[in-house]
Amino acid sequence: MEKVTLAEKFTLFNDYWNPKIVGELNDSYVKLAKFKGEFVWHQHENEEEMFLVVKGQLLIKFRDKDVWINEGEFLVVPKGVEHMLVAEEEVHVLLLEPKTTLNTGNQVNEKAVTDLESI
Repeated sequence: MEKVTLAEKFTLFNDYWNPKIVGELNDSYVKLAKFKGEFVWHQHENEEEMFLVVKGQLLIKFRDKDVWINEGEFLVVPKGVEHMLVAEEEVHVLLLEPKTTLNTGNQVNEKAVTDLESI
């Protein structure tokens, strides 16, 4: 067992929309990611996702509403719910999601990360 210092881990990468594995919990990964700009509309048929904002502010758009997530807040997106992420400025996010989760969900495109890196 080793503790993880989030601020230190966030200094190890600069790319956006490319989650890094920093831990495992049962059948889930604990991931860190930096977001900036807009992601793609997508959904996860079989997985829920938790987004915890460590630094910055994240907008999660749903078809019927928008939700702002501030530092120290998190939101769980239920499985099957279409959503899009928007970060006007760089945002640092901790994600907790099943190991089977593809970051782009049902949209397989150039933003899909299939080879996750551990840091």
